[in-house]
Formats: sequence, structure tokens, C-alpha cells
Amino acid sequence: MALPRLPKRDPASNKGDHGKILVVAGSRGMTGAAVLASEAAYRAGAGLVYLAVPDSLVSVVGARQTCAVVRGLPEDRGTLGKGASDRILAMLDDMDILAIGPGLGATGEEIRQVVHSSTRPMVVDADGLNAFAEHPELLGRGSAPRVYTPHPGELSRLTKKPVEAIQGDRVAHAEEAARRFLGVVVLKGHETVVTDGAHTFINKTGNPGMATGGAGDVLTGVIAALMGQKLGPLDAARLGVHLHGLAGDLAARKIGPVSLMATDLLDFLPAAIRKHQGGRK
Repeated sequence: MALPRLPKRDPASNKGDHGKILVVAGSRGMTGAAVLASEAAYRAGAGLVYLAVPDSLVSVVGARQTCAVVRGLPEDRGTLGKGASDRILAMLDDMDILAIGPGLGATGEEIRQVVHSSTRPMVVDADGLNAFAEHPELLGRGSAPRVYTPHPGELSRLTKKPVEAIQGDRVAHAEEAARRFLGVVVLKGHETVVTDGAHTFINKTGNPGMATGGAGDVLTGVIAALMGQKLGPLDAARLGVHLHGLAGDLAARKIGPVSLMATDLLDFLPAAIRKHQGGRK
């Protein structure tokens, strides 16, 4: 099945019509994850990006992220604290898409409450998934469409199955998780698996140089931005994984896979999008 294409844009429209994304990310020592995810959302076409981080990190993140609107959240020692979920849910009233998890460093009730209660389509990554490790039966609750983006270790924590077993049959485990948790699963790694439990796709872009810190944060932002441009969760995940890997391939050709960093994916996303859309190289 052919990959979806980005929707055509009305030249007269305001860029804000292309999706308002709320990224909930970052903790003390992990501000880079918040910056990468929010910048990736812009690179993938989001109209407006709001970045919500623990209160004490607002000035730090604001100095590094010049495009997103940065908002503070109640915190407990550098991670989300009591009352954060109420603040996030209030912010979501004016948003189109939620991306939650990169670098949060928190794995408790506040995250679970947001995922349960949000009515906005969402991408749940990293600590957004780890918050359900001890309560996996709660992950599929809620009415909002969602994309989960685990690496094998995170899927192992959710399913209580060894990483070796997951890696031994990645398609079967991803499909089972998609059906169990009622969402699209993106099982990251070599030949990333994208599935809603009924339809499954194996990604062919990407290279070993992308096995580096922060690459997953970029993917979260890309998928969220595509969902904000009215692609459904499965199509957004398929296209997001393809573009993410293609950006990595273009970067590796230019600078080599050994030196590739997550920030290089941001730099090469525009070229990847042009290539996919049929533009000049």
C-alpha cells in the first residue's frame, strides 16, 4: 500500500490551521527531549507548538526553544507533580493533538490521568508508556485515538514479556499490543513495525546511525504534527516513521552514520519531506 502524502495547503490559509500541538515533555536533566520533540513537530509542518514542562525548567527550555510557546506545570523535584494533569487537560481544550512522554522522568498518576481523560488524539512515548508499566490494563482506556511508540524495552515493561521474545517476532508482539491497548503501535528498531492490530507495515528507511539518544523524541514530534494535519493515527504513524528514517538516511549520506545525532534528523527532515512529496532533491 502506498504511503500517504501530506495534505495540500491553501496558500492563503494561516499556518495555525495546520495543527496546534501540545508537547508534554522534559524533566531535570532531560530538557533536550522536550526541545527535540517540539522542534520536530514544527519541522514536520505543525502550525503552532506549545511545550509544557515542569515549572523550574521553563526558563531553561525557553532559552533553547525559540519557536514554541513554553508553559510551566506543577512539579515535584524536577518532574511532574500533583495538579499537573489538571493543568495539562485545561491546556488541551485549545489544542488539536497531544504528544506526551519524552524525557518526563515521571511514571505516575498524573500521566495516567491525562492519557485517560484527554479527548484529543495523542502520541504516547517513553515515560508516557512507562507510567503504565505497573498498570498496563489501564493503557487502552479513554476515547481518544492514540499512537504508542515503544522501543522493545518499553513494550517489554508493558506486556511483561522478555525483550528477546519481542525481538524474535516483532510483528506478532506489536499486533497483539495494538489490539490489547486499542491504538496504533510503532515498535521502534531495525525495520520499525507500524500496526493497528489489523493492518501492519514494515518500514524500510533508516540506518544504524539513528540508534542514538533523542531520535525517538524526534519521531514523537513528527507523528504528532502529521496527526495535526488531519492524517489518521495509522497513516500519520506510517508516514512519520518513513520520513524520520528517510531524514536519517539523508543525514548519514552527508555526515556518515557514526557521527549522526538526533539534531541532524531535524536538519534533514525538510529534505526528506520534499523527497517524499516529489520535490527536487
